[in-house]
Amino acid sequence: MRHEAAKGKGDVTVVLADGTYRIDSPLEFRAEDSGRDGHTVRWTAAEGAHPEISGSTQLSGWEKHDEAANIYVADTPAGFETRQLYVDGVAAPRAATKLALTDLTLTATGMTINNPALAYLADLPDQDRIEFESLGDFTDRYSPVQSIVGSTITMAQPAWDNNTWGWDTVQNSLLAESTWFLANSLSFLDQAGEWYVDPDAGKLYYKPADGVNPQDLDIELPRVETLISVGGTYDAPVSHLEFSGLTFTGTSWLGPSSAEGYVSQQNGGYLKGVYDYRPADALANCSRGCEPYERTRNTWFQMPSAVQVSAADHITFARNTFRNLGSSGLGIGNDDNAVLTGIGLGASNIAVTGNVFTQVGGHALFVGGIRADAHHPSDPRMTNQDILIDNNTISHVAMEYQDTSGILSTYVTRAQIVHNEVRDLAYAIDTGYGWGINDPGGSQEYLNRGYYKYNPIYQTPTTLKDNLIAGNLVHDIKRDFADSGNIYNLSASPGTVIEENYLYKVSGVGIYLDEGSRYILSRHNVLSGANPWVFTNAYSAGNGTNDNTLQENWYNSGGAQMPNAEARNNRLIDNVRVSGSNWPSAAWEVICAAGVAPEYRTELNANLGGIDPRCETVAAAETR
Repeated sequence: MRHEAAKGKGDVTVVLADGTYRIDSPLEFRAEDSGRDGHTVRWTAAEGAHPEISGSTQLSGWEKHDEAANIYVADTPAGFETRQLYVDGVAAPRAATKLALTDLTLTATGMTINNPALAYLADLPDQDRIEFESLGDFTDRYSPVQSIVGSTITMAQPAWDNNTWGWDTVQNSLLAESTWFLANSLSFLDQAGEWYVDPDAGKLYYKPADGVNPQDLDIELPRVETLISVGGTYDAPVSHLEFSGLTFTGTSWLGPSSAEGYVSQQNGGYLKGVYDYRPADALANCSRGCEPYERTRNTWFQMPSAVQVSAADHITFARNTFRNLGSSGLGIGNDDNAVLTGIGLGASNIAVTGNVFTQVGGHALFVGGIRADAHHPSDPRMTNQDILIDNNTISHVAMEYQDTSGILSTYVTRAQIVHNEVRDLAYAIDTGYGWGINDPGGSQEYLNRGYYKYNPIYQTPTTLKDNLIAGNLVHDIKRDFADSGNIYNLSASPGTVIEENYLYKVSGVGIYLDEGSRYILSRHNVLSGANPWVFTNAYSAGNGTNDNTLQENWYNSGGAQMPNAEARNNRLIDNVRVSGSNWPSAAWEVICAAGVAPEYRTELNANLGGIDPRCETVAAAETR
């Protein structure tokens, strides 16, 4: 295709026939694969075909391992590791057991077992494959075990050190009690649908439902981390590529299985490596922040995505399916540490239209970076800008890393997140990052914390501005975390508008303007069941959550939680509380228009006409 594209005489189309195309290494698209002279190179499905680009292999040859426990076993390549297994298109859970908070006492080096019923842990084989998971108030963290002797569990480093300092730590969550699990041991395999892989033995164990033979199931073992890498350089970006009608499937991200674990800080940003300035007494004295921890904030890492786009322009993804992916689905303009090319950011004029994201481990869509070049580019070509995310269906994502959101757009200029449907996860649509620390003049809160002893105070704005979050349908949002929001923002975002979104069957905050959020207009949204319907985190003047307007929204539950609203110039104007579903006609117009257009709907989408016949009335009126 490079040869054809180089001719520059017209568009080039690569047509994929029906079938599964299994790959064992990423497909890499570089500058030489671009369309030339304004022409486009299209990779598309043949008419009526549903080609899959898969990084997995199908498991077969199942035999009974334990008749009484109904556990089967199949051979895998020796030394092969995975964090995911997909069964008939659904992510299967690893073998795990839930713990009570009284079962263990956390220490600087690991844990002490308090519950005698857990004494068997010391006798388990492959102890260094066991992981501890902690769900806090807004983080989902993983730490691997090193060894278990008697009642002492020693944890692998540096994951344990990193998971026990900062905020919302494993030993001291922010608002409510944590939830703890131990995972990844054959001894935990006791629930239908669970599995365990033994790399040394080359075996995978699976417990199907009663009466089900796994030989009759499509059981897929992922082999790669990245399927598609679209990336050039700032001098020679990839441009004018289109992918349509394809299915991207079958990946696993093994980073959290290493001694680094997964040290989540917020929404996919995580700590990694050894911090030589971490205090020796951090377990006790830095479980809710300390000055050395604040120093880390501009150095966090981002998880990789199965399909990656950076240093690229005029790239389109239309009507594809992203399914059974172990980290995030589609990453656009992420930091250099999250992309295969090592050249991050620099994404412009990217369109993501009419795709389906389901059974994904992390974010469905993940736009932007979080480090310095993301918010204050050292080269203007690094700026992420003009990103269109429209008419996508996002359902059952953030399966493995539950603190990630359906759509995350960090430091981006002119992102349009419009007419998507986001459902069945804990966090829906998040924009911004950085808590206001990188906004002009900095943040008094983080000056008090000592952040600026190690990081600059910028006098110029970030690249976060002029975004539109409109016409989205958000529903069935789970209350898995105490600190939760549905449409959420961090930091100043001048020119940004949140409008005409419909939220129902949601938990937690409806519209959440967190630290540093400024200059945002939220209007004509309909919020059903949110509590509170809006929260502006402006308890302190140092938070910098100022100058936001919420105007002519409709809601039926929860008040407005707006501390110091007048002093911070956060204004409520003509918002209307209704009873039940007695929405006025203008609200019904928003409700019935929210979500993806009919031509993009699938069986995963809600049918608003089925929720209330008034949608049909509105639709009929609009066609007159």
